[in-house]
Amino acid sequence: MHKQTIDGNTATAHVAYAFSDVAAIYPITPSSTMGEVADEWSAHGRKNLFGQNLKVVELQSEAGAAGAVHGSLAAGALTTTFTASQGLLLMIPNMYKIAGELLPTVFHVSARALAAHALSIFGDHSDVMATRQTGFALLASSSVQEAMDLALVAHLATVKASVPFVHFFDGFRTSHEISKVDVIEYDEMLPLLDMQAVANFRKRALNPERPHQQGTAQNPDIYFQGREASNKYYAATPAIVADVMKQVGELTGRHYQPFDYYGAPDAQHIVVIMGSGADTVEETVNYLNKQGEKVGLLKVRLYRPFSAEHFLTVLPASVTKIAVLDRTKEPGSIGEPLYQDVCTVLSQQQKQVTIVGGRYGLGSKEFTPNMVKAIFDNLKAVQPKNHFTVGIEDDVTNSSLPIGPALDIASHGVYRAKFFGLGSDGTVGANKNSIKIIGDNTDLYAQGYFVYDSKKSGGITISHLRFGPSPIKAPYLIDQADFIACHNPSYVTRYDVLDGIKDGGVFLLNSPWTLEEMEHELPANLKRTIAQKKLRFYNIDAVKIAHDLGLRGRINTVLQAAFFKIAGVIPETDAFRYIKEAIKKSYGRKGEKVVAMNYAAVDSVNALELINYPARWAEALDEAAATNAEPAYVQNVIRPILALEGDKLPVSAFEPGGVVPTGTTQYEKRGIAIEIPVWAAENCIQCNQCSFVCPHAAIRPYLAQTDDLADKPESLKHKNAIGRELTGLQFTMQVSPLDCTGCGNCADVCPAKNKALEMKPLLDVVEQQNANYQFVHQLPEAPATMSPTTVKGSQFRQPLFEFSGACAGCGETPYVKLMTQLFGDRAIIANATGCSSIYGGSAPTCPYTVNRRGHGPAWANSLFEDNAEYGLGMSLAVNQKRDRITDLATALQESPITPALKTALENWLAGKDDTEASKAAANAVRTELAPALEQSEGEVKAMLSELNDLAEYLVKKSMWIVGGDGWAYDIGYGGLDHVLASGANVNVLVLDTEVYSNTGGQSSKATPTGAVAKFAASGKKTRKKDLGMMAMSYGYVYVASVAMGASHNQLLKAMLEAEAYDGPSLIIAYAPCINHGIDMSRSQREGKLAVEAGYWPLYRYNPELTLEGKNPFVLDHKEPSGDFQEFLRGEVRYATLLRQFPGHAEELLKQAEADAKARHAHYKRLAELV
Repeated sequence: MHKQTIDGNTATAHVAYAFSDVAAIYPITPSSTMGEVADEWSAHGRKNLFGQNLKVVELQSEAGAAGAVHGSLAAGALTTTFTASQGLLLMIPNMYKIAGELLPTVFHVSARALAAHALSIFGDHSDVMATRQTGFALLASSSVQEAMDLALVAHLATVKASVPFVHFFDGFRTSHEISKVDVIEYDEMLPLLDMQAVANFRKRALNPERPHQQGTAQNPDIYFQGREASNKYYAATPAIVADVMKQVGELTGRHYQPFDYYGAPDAQHIVVIMGSGADTVEETVNYLNKQGEKVGLLKVRLYRPFSAEHFLTVLPASVTKIAVLDRTKEPGSIGEPLYQDVCTVLSQQQKQVTIVGGRYGLGSKEFTPNMVKAIFDNLKAVQPKNHFTVGIEDDVTNSSLPIGPALDIASHGVYRAKFFGLGSDGTVGANKNSIKIIGDNTDLYAQGYFVYDSKKSGGITISHLRFGPSPIKAPYLIDQADFIACHNPSYVTRYDVLDGIKDGGVFLLNSPWTLEEMEHELPANLKRTIAQKKLRFYNIDAVKIAHDLGLRGRINTVLQAAFFKIAGVIPETDAFRYIKEAIKKSYGRKGEKVVAMNYAAVDSVNALELINYPARWAEALDEAAATNAEPAYVQNVIRPILALEGDKLPVSAFEPGGVVPTGTTQYEKRGIAIEIPVWAAENCIQCNQCSFVCPHAAIRPYLAQTDDLADKPESLKHKNAIGRELTGLQFTMQVSPLDCTGCGNCADVCPAKNKALEMKPLLDVVEQQNANYQFVHQLPEAPATMSPTTVKGSQFRQPLFEFSGACAGCGETPYVKLMTQLFGDRAIIANATGCSSIYGGSAPTCPYTVNRRGHGPAWANSLFEDNAEYGLGMSLAVNQKRDRITDLATALQESPITPALKTALENWLAGKDDTEASKAAANAVRTELAPALEQSEGEVKAMLSELNDLAEYLVKKSMWIVGGDGWAYDIGYGGLDHVLASGANVNVLVLDTEVYSNTGGQSSKATPTGAVAKFAASGKKTRKKDLGMMAMSYGYVYVASVAMGASHNQLLKAMLEAEAYDGPSLIIAYAPCINHGIDMSRSQREGKLAVEAGYWPLYRYNPELTLEGKNPFVLDHKEPSGDFQEFLRGEVRYATLLRQFPGHAEELLKQAEADAKARHAHYKRLAELV
């Protein structure tokens, strides 16, 4: 064994790799890392216990992965998989089969919440609890070390027992916690493996040389008996697990039992719990017992089969009251699962013990020592509250327990540090390296945990680092810190960054401010804390250093070096050497230039300045609070969440079904850009291309009448609008400085001879530009009639998708934004889970908004795999309602109604399937309905009343099904294919990044040959699936392949044609992504280069042209003129292959080019058909 600092996923995968011949995988947060590292190890030649590379195969879904696991097991290969949440649910049908056939396997699950009223990617036990009936044994780990140890127990026990196992641990809290652990070597594992049991398993394999049949169909006469035949295996499993735990304990010195008891031997009150929360309870029990209490913890490890014998053996005889904690919710039940099991065991033993159950920690809600104390305090009551919740304020059903003040139960000598970073600035990556540096190069134990908000990048990240002389059992966030770093200066006014800092602690700020400027830039509460707690206060301008070195916004290395210089955990010279070694390892695949820049960033740390602040800061007076007229939901729900106070919101603040208002990102004003575009009016040709490509709808053209500009800010520039339709109007181009992410694509695409946009530091221009924005944003609508069917005209339409949490330079969001500009006021959107659902639908704000009439996209997300069907269901519902309107309008033609209403209904019936005609007719019908209702009676009045109730459906709706390539090419393809084949009039927008972007960049069937991605560590060996050709094969599906950066006009044509087409349409949109390893300030240019090199095609397939006797296929790009190989080498995902696997890289990249040329030749032949 050796010590190493790793996360729970890696610790688990280390064991799973050893014992498996095959791993069938599919990405899902937070379990994806296990499959990723296994694939990487296999690519680099690591051998399992049987002397082979693990065969890692990615499937199209978790259901597919489970099917492959089942088949591999049936054929005699020891097989594993890694999953979580909805993925585990998709595996359940096969889990029944695997258990029913007594096939040994281990499913490693980073337990995660299930999507109910909302999606949560964070941890609880809802998914695992849904598998209780499958026949899998369930084994729980509570820490990173246990994840390794009990993974070993699971693999050893499943072979002996012939019962399949789910080994689970808490998603994020354990899966992503980085901790110093003892790594068990493969040669230490091998002697523990029962090779005879392995041989027996392999002999059961399907083989035509000794054939047998399994998976038969049985009738009522024998099925029941067959189901009971496996009972002896389950009866034997607890003893087998206990025996294996003993063997592992003898090897490691860490001893486990199916149930373990910690605490006072004569405890009267105990808690029963499993998962990471058990460590919190254990530490709190130790603390309380030192205070004179007599309390204990019963930690559940083997949950299924539930062994009453082992449970009762460790239960102290003195216990009178038990609190059983479940990290799941089962609505409508008489209690959650573990609670019911404990009640059953003790009632069968007729023990007179008071048992109460409670829920905690759903969706990774914090579970802290003071919450544990509240649970023990509840047990002290004569009648303890049952079915309680802890950690929230339930002011609706009053289930919650009151929580006392925080408890500091940290072990002596533990140093605690917090780092507030900006998503994509590298803070989290640097802190992961820091923890590993400390853990792997000192005798200190280390723990790192990282908190993210829901933004794809540009959101807040908080890193929690602990290190000390003994193992750290603290699976909760730091609330009392020795060191706090704030890596973004805007946070000092947005968050209470110094909350919980200790007296005499250290505060590190990244800012450009001098002490004089800090006097008015720092808020009074921050200055008071600094002075009253006598903090050591350091400042460094990491942004300037990074900018000067060419690192743009990547300030992580500068601030990592600053931390080590200040903290003194390791001698400075050693620390810097370790940092540089980590830089080489982390960035080596990006090239020597990137490595050299980061080396220079480490050496720049001498710019660190100790601030000698004045003592009078201790008496700083708070500024007057700003007043505003924000909606109640914004003030009461959004503002607290944005201020990191969401944990304090009560249950009553939320709508039970999860419904939230739209148009709320406009209230965030994050101010995260380093630089923003400033308009140079004299250079502008008014093409509006900058607005067209803006990923966040932050820069827009505005039209105004001259009189409306009378009170404009002096800094607001404008000029005469160009265009016949705009005669007499003034034109200006304005950015919202606090909503811009500073990607720079707008300036990059500007075609003016002298650029009309200049990127300037936000802090230099924010006041002026914000005043300009506030003015133009409230301008009245100008009387312009420019058609939205041109690139320029489309941008005078209000974007109904704005200021999302997507990455700066995102290649997906410009397509979504354009769709809402063209059709958003009547759009209904079904959105697949993925990047587009996270930046499009993450709490607390919604980027989809409304126009001046209150109309805007109605958006919803169901799951990952079912989005096409979900959207079809929406379409069916809308069509049914419109069919009813048709029935009513037809019947009313024969009824005594006014001539004006009759004409309006006639016009609606004639034009109901045409957008503009239905709008005009709908307005006329609405106008005539009110008086007609007043004058009518009887059956006619009833029909008119029903028509009035359905009036919202008079205008033709635009039905959109949106998702990424992981959904469309893989997990959701079956449904997508069916929906397209159905002929339904729906529009599908596939945002093709060629990887699973949302889960971190795993390979999909959209990934081209040679691309390096997670699950394709040595380059993808097969070509990209041609989704467009497959859809075209039906002959009645409109299909387009588009790339915004290559042709704005072609994209616009495709969107307009697709939406107008009376049938299914499919738009496949090339979306450059941060996972490609490109400069995201040039993401639009990357799309242009992709088309010029022949990497990405532009075409439109319009079945309507067939009816006109024309070729339906139009190839919209010229003959490729760019260098294909040069294009590939310009992206890290391809360049990495050349550096890491030079042996086969050239061959794969040549094959990628050959694939692209063959595809182009095929498209060319299609375009030339007569």
